[in-house]
Amino acid sequence: MSHKNPHGSGAKGPDELRHQIEQTRSQLGDTVEQLVGKADMKGRAKARAADLKDKAGAMTVQLRSSAAQAGHTVQERAVRTGHAMQERSSHARHAMQDRSGHARHAVQDRSGHARHALQERATSAGHTLQEQATSAGHALQERRARHTGRPLPESVRRALDAGRRHPGPVLTAGALATAAVAGVIAWRRQHGRRC
Repeated sequence: MSHKNPHGSGAKGPDELRHQIEQTRSQLGDTVEQLVGKADMKGRAKARAADLKDKAGAMTVQLRSSAAQAGHTVQERAVRTGHAMQERSSHARHAMQDRSGHARHAVQDRSGHARHALQERATSAGHTLQEQATSAGHALQERRARHTGRPLPESVRRALDAGRRHPGPVLTAGALATAAVAGVIAWRRQHGRRC
C-alpha cells in the first residue's frame, strides 16, 4: 500500500508518521493558543488596564512620597534660613547696641570732662571776681577813710565780710554792688563831686 503525502514527501515508516503527527499536533496546539489569545482581546485589554492602573497607582504613591520629601526639604531649608537670618539680625542688633553704648559712654565722658572744665572755669572766675570785689571794697574803704576821715558804715563792712565767707550767693550780689559803686564813683567824678 502506498500513501501519498499532499506535500510531496511521503512517510517512510510508522515511526516517522507518528513523529509527523506529533509535530502537527504541537503546531496545531500553538496555533490554537495563539488564536485563543488573539480572540480574547477583551480579557487582554482588561489585564493590561489593570496592569496600567497598578503602575499608575505605584507612580502616584511614588510622586506623593517625592513631593512630601521635597516639601520637608524645602521646609527644613526655610527653617534653617530663618534661624540664620534671626542669628544675623541678633548679632547686628547686639553690635549696634555695643556701638551705641560705646558712643553714649564716650559722649558722657566728654560731657563730664566739659562740665568739670566749665565748673573749674566758673570757680576760677568766681574767685577772681570775689578777689576783685574784695579789692574794690577795700579800695572804697580806704578812699572813704581818706576823704572823709570816717570808716565805712558797719552794714557795708558786714556785707563785705559775708561776701568773703560765703562766696557763692554773695558773689553775684557783690559783683553787682561793686559794679554799682564803680558806676556811682565814675558818675561823681564826671560831675566833679567827691565821696
